[in-house]
Amino acid sequence: MIEIEDLYKSFGPKVVLNGVNLTIPSGQTMCIIGKSGCGKSVLIKNIVGLLQPDKGRVIVDGKDVSKLKKKELFELRQKIGFVFQGSALFDSMTVYENIIISLWEKGIRDNKFLEEEAKKVLKAVSLLPETNGNNSSEFEKEWKILKDKKPSDLSGGMKKRVGVARALVGNPEYILYDEPTTGLDPVTSEQIDRLIAQLAKKFNVTSVVITHDMFSVQRVADKVAMLDDGKVKFEGTPQELELSTDPVVIEFLERYKN
Repeated sequence: MIEIEDLYKSFGPKVVLNGVNLTIPSGQTMCIIGKSGCGKSVLIKNIVGLLQPDKGRVIVDGKDVSKLKKKELFELRQKIGFVFQGSALFDSMTVYENIIISLWEKGIRDNKFLEEEAKKVLKAVSLLPETNGNNSSEFEKEWKILKDKKPSDLSGGMKKRVGVARALVGNPEYILYDEPTTGLDPVTSEQIDRLIAQLAKKFNVTSVVITHDMFSVQRVADKVAMLDDGKVKFEGTPQELELSTDPVVIEFLERYKN
């Protein structure tokens, strides 16, 4: 569970978060929406401890993130996968190297284990087929081709899937997605949305999705929270969002649906 209590964050005179209260239950997918600059990305950076709040608390697994020591924060982050906007793959690394980098940094050098982990998460995001006795040779052929590709060799949708696969390494309990469909065509966006929903169900992860895409909200969200003026303006189901009579919510929906 993620609990955000009376969270404030400013940058100089600019107040970004102005008393955010939000609870994200275990196993749920929460979409966080709002116009540009409303604090969505600042909020998830507070969740992982990349930013420190000026006031208030972020509680993850019963622990106040801002009060954790460096070692404790590192241990908590092992439970959290982060999918960056634009995927943020390392251009100089291969697909395989991008995926196993967190394991490598933890000192794991067992090549067989690293390869099995990479294969597992690439299968989970449908970049490799499920293996059975009849397709093992074809699987290994596809694996050898894919593992050595560089990000420049991949389409936008494939980059996004590799970014999600990297976030899945280590079986995280939480996955945070920052604008996962930005820059993708409608067909690829729908495929990524379907993937997010499938992973949430298959692995029972708690997911937080930052997005402007209202079609994505309808496809993946259990709950939606809308930020406005640094506070939670709306919280409820996607269906309740559509039925809202709040002028601010209505204006946002009309703008971002078109």
